[in-house]
Amino acid sequence: MTAPLQPLLHDALAVLRAPTQVWSSPGGDIGDAPVHGIYSADVRLVRGLRLTVDGRAPEHLATGGERSDRVRIDALVRSLDDPTPDPGFRLVLDRVVDADGVADTVTLRNRRGVEVRARVVVEIEPDATPVDHVKLGSAPSAGPRTDLDGGVAAWGGEQVSARLAARGLDVEATARGIRLTTELVVPASGEASVGWRLDTVDEAAVVRGVDTPAPWTTPTVTAADDRLSRWIAQGLADLDALRMTTVRHPDAEFIAAGAPWFFTLFGRDSIWTARMLLPLGTKLAGDTLRVLAGLQGDRVDDATAEEPGKIMHELRRTALSLGDGELPPLYYGTVDATALWIALLHDAWRWGLPHDEVRALLPHLRAALAWMRDHGDADGDGLLEYVDRSGHGLANQGWKDSGDSVQWRDGSLAEGPIALCEVQAYAYEAAMHGAVLLEAFGDEGGGQWREWAERLRDRFHAEFWIDDPAGAYPAIALDAQKRPVDTVTSNLGHLLGTGLLDDDQVELVVRRLTDPTLDSGYGLRTMSTDSGGYWPLSYHGGTVWAHDTAIAVLGLVREGRGADAAGLVEGLLRAAAGFAYRMPELHSGDPASEVAVPVPYPAACRPQAWSAAASVAVLTAVLGLEPDGDGVRTDPLASFGSIEVEGIRLGGRSLRVAVS
Repeated sequence: MTAPLQPLLHDALAVLRAPTQVWSSPGGDIGDAPVHGIYSADVRLVRGLRLTVDGRAPEHLATGGERSDRVRIDALVRSLDDPTPDPGFRLVLDRVVDADGVADTVTLRNRRGVEVRARVVVEIEPDATPVDHVKLGSAPSAGPRTDLDGGVAAWGGEQVSARLAARGLDVEATARGIRLTTELVVPASGEASVGWRLDTVDEAAVVRGVDTPAPWTTPTVTAADDRLSRWIAQGLADLDALRMTTVRHPDAEFIAAGAPWFFTLFGRDSIWTARMLLPLGTKLAGDTLRVLAGLQGDRVDDATAEEPGKIMHELRRTALSLGDGELPPLYYGTVDATALWIALLHDAWRWGLPHDEVRALLPHLRAALAWMRDHGDADGDGLLEYVDRSGHGLANQGWKDSGDSVQWRDGSLAEGPIALCEVQAYAYEAAMHGAVLLEAFGDEGGGQWREWAERLRDRFHAEFWIDDPAGAYPAIALDAQKRPVDTVTSNLGHLLGTGLLDDDQVELVVRRLTDPTLDSGYGLRTMSTDSGGYWPLSYHGGTVWAHDTAIAVLGLVREGRGADAAGLVEGLLRAAAGFAYRMPELHSGDPASEVAVPVPYPAACRPQAWSAAASVAVLTAVLGLEPDGDGVRTDPLASFGSIEVEGIRLGGRSLRVAVS
């Protein structure tokens, strides 16, 4: 193949704290894989880093750490060792990443009874490549000019500057970049260390990183099955490292969508993440709501897909290259984020978001409700649909936003405007809950939104249902001619718990979700195996997304179908263990009956916000947690067994929930 190839991510080591991220081999070297590099603010600033001791690469032993922003790498340096079998000369690389840069410390440890001299060399290759060019697999360009002044190396590009300083190492310029060197004396039965630090500054920043404590509680989970507690611990560590603020609202945090490509604000992703974390506190939800309200659309602009009341999709420092086009820096091409924003506001209120914060957002709530009616339903048929009017935006604007995500059962693509099934569920729930909120705060206008929601529900029941020999089911979407698109997909799971379905329809959807054609044993496939377009490594056509399955699990529990949810919970826990509890953006749809561990989707982001937050969603489902006035009620999954959780938050209170 001669076309550029997107970098693979599945076997690379990622250490990060937004907006800084380091991708390397498990041994810490950078440069053997296209994704490798030190990135800040969507720009790769280092594309090569190699460490040698006396001319040889250390031999990797182990890589580990409990936090997402630091790692310890252990290696051997046998060329400096004695001839006995036990390793007696070790190297430890400690890598620490923060919002402003990265620091490496190399320590040589000597068991021998004699002093050892070691020549340590670090070769660094500077870069200034935009992250979207890296993602597209574009050929690397010539490196930037490096200036050396007083032992500090400096370079930059794309309005991001980098400065590298060393400790215990000489800094010199080379034809390819920078070389750090020293003759390190390691005492008998002792150790010696050297290090370097890279600091970055983004002159065009629209988002920045956060180094303050996380705005949620870290629950203590005690259960006979420890997989859930381990997934939650890793998930919250990753979410902590993905926290960011906008330059416009520096006091309000949100969670960036994922590394390495989506280190910024995404409306849908940030909303779902904050919604899943509500049982651990409402501050993140309140901040996320305010950040997105501050960017809410107020005019019609086809170039950016902005419309009055609409919640944005994506924020970047510059236009984002897609290969055959580009997205503007502030882009609104999403059909679901506005309804989901309303759902988050309602749920945060129920979990104890202070009333004054909710009241301040009511004008944005009214604007968001109006958008669903006036712009989301562009043709006035009572359903929400999308179409890209710019000619260069996203062709599909639901969460499955790849170009081939909405297919007929024979594998052919549906033509837009597209009305997605789950978007109707979001809109129904948003209108009903928006009415509750308005009335709770003294606004008598809630009735019109209940009426609007009921008309949408009637239209959905009339238009979306398809019959086949296995029974009726909802179409993934209606196409431009209002025909129901007949592929069976995981989108069905998003309908549950929203109120859109009646009891008989719930039963039909549950049958589909628990059938082996959708349930892989590691979570729900995005597309059933009996579809013409199914492929287990198709981005939205057969893979498994953890958040997608978690949403279905929550819906099943809300519908009183905990026994049916239990199998999907077990599948997610099995997958989490297979990925060492850092659940990727997605993984293959290969069945658990055929593969002993989940097969990676090799280009999946990790960590990824809603995959990490899915761990807390599963905890919520296992406990059957719902806020209920001044307390919570539970309807736990009997199959999970006993579990005790300290640190559930309801308003300002911390609760302990125990299930025998």
